[in-house]
Amino acid sequence: MARLPAGIRLIISFSRDQWYRAFIFMLTFLLYASFHLSRKPISIVKGELHKQCAAGDEPEPRFSDPSSSTKNRIPHQLQDNETEIDCGWAPFDKSNYQQLLGALDYSFLCAYAIGMYLSGIIGERLPIRYYLTFGMLASGAFTALFGLGYFYNIHSLGFYVVTQIINGLVQTTGWPSVVTCLSNWFGKGRRGLIMGIWNSHTSVGNILGSLIAGYWVSTCWGLSFIVPGAIVAAMGIVCFLFLIEHPKDIRCSSTLPTHPRVSENSINRFRLQKQTAHGEKSGPLDPELQCLLLSDGKSPLHPSHVVVIPGDSSSGMAAISFTGALRIPGVIEFSLCLLFAKLVSYTFLFWLPLYITSVDHLDAKKAGELSTLFDVGGIFGGILAGVVSDRLEKRASTCGLMLLLAAPTLYVFSSVSRMGLEATVAMLLLSGALVSGPYALITTAVSADLDLPVAPAVLELTVWTRLMSSSQSSPSPALVSLSGAALGPLLAGLISPSGWSNVFYMLMFADACALLFLIRLIHKELSCPGPAAGNQAPLKEH
Repeated sequence: MARLPAGIRLIISFSRDQWYRAFIFMLTFLLYASFHLSRKPISIVKGELHKQCAAGDEPEPRFSDPSSSTKNRIPHQLQDNETEIDCGWAPFDKSNYQQLLGALDYSFLCAYAIGMYLSGIIGERLPIRYYLTFGMLASGAFTALFGLGYFYNIHSLGFYVVTQIINGLVQTTGWPSVVTCLSNWFGKGRRGLIMGIWNSHTSVGNILGSLIAGYWVSTCWGLSFIVPGAIVAAMGIVCFLFLIEHPKDIRCSSTLPTHPRVSENSINRFRLQKQTAHGEKSGPLDPELQCLLLSDGKSPLHPSHVVVIPGDSSSGMAAISFTGALRIPGVIEFSLCLLFAKLVSYTFLFWLPLYITSVDHLDAKKAGELSTLFDVGGIFGGILAGVVSDRLEKRASTCGLMLLLAAPTLYVFSSVSRMGLEATVAMLLLSGALVSGPYALITTAVSADLDLPVAPAVLELTVWTRLMSSSQSSPSPALVSLSGAALGPLLAGLISPSGWSNVFYMLMFADACALLFLIRLIHKELSCPGPAAGNQAPLKEH
């Protein structure tokens, strides 16, 4: 019998379950990358919506003497021409353009924060595949609708604000759905590396969105929205045709444990235990879980670290209640840290291309292409944070170190970016890695450690948006607040007229606050005698 080719041997070396998990990993990666692809055009097009006037930096004179440059045209025609070509697209051609552009970001992100709560209530009553498909089709439609304003010559601020609000609402269908689906398929070993790689979908989507939007921004900026919108809608159809919500749907082995949920967040070992019916007995825990239930490896788990979650015996997983989530060690600290980490990350997401246009005097297309280097650095930063935290098994310390380095790096960035393109390139890569690393680690690996797959929907600002179980079973009562994602771009729009340096000071202050909230957890981690053996188990098939 002839020996099988090397490629065929490679294929059959993996089990059916492993191939399906790899497929779900890539599919959810691409689905959420397309969401971010559709969010990026607004930051690229800002440089085209408002351009420097031909007469100088002062916007007022372009309206005062409309007949000064050409006497063969009537004043009304000249004013329209100057508004569209020299100074941007009305109503963003005025001197308060930064506040108006900030209002677009604020509208989208506030709607996103509110929609995260509504998304949980609605989404848990629908199949993930149907819900995510609807969200992607709707997101594609409203992203394209923004671009249609160019072709239909729409200059109403209300039109663009309403479009952003509705788009922000429908985009909330993405994150809970893809993370829930991924958590159904994968176990918890090596979660820092696995989730670090998977979370690079944010940066990949931003890069693709920047390049696609930048291709048309200088010639026909409406296509900068319509093409990404079409891509998101097309991925929605792919989602409908191929997404498998749970391994049991195709009789794959499930990774969900049948024993009480046990979590370990490098600071405290704790158990999320579901109440069982009278007379129901739970089976013995395996040695690995018994090790996790030891607070210091020797003494039993402290009673306060056992969180009992009400539920019925017919469900294998219970929702995390509001008070139950508060009792999970590390949730409040990591959530408040995430507030400020998102503030910094989303400020760069929505304002970096305009900053590059202003400082380096590049057109919108070149500024958009250059801004992708920040996301390239973010890919390496997210993976590096996951690898280091897996190796050291100290999530808070890893985040703290990167936040500590990020603040002075942002100061250097604001100083050297005016010295030339080479310095800007280097600082974009470094800043992207240090800013995105903690954000990626908290929203993925730490979230999995805490059994909270929807990490961006946990405590932000002063109250909670929403906490959901990985099975999206039943809602937890929670309040909605203004998230850090909305706060950052809003502050950037308000502060930037006084100088870009002040925006960077605001970002450095936010990084310092994020680090401050992790001090207690870092101290506990550094005081631990060593890593828990339970976390050293590789990702296994169950």
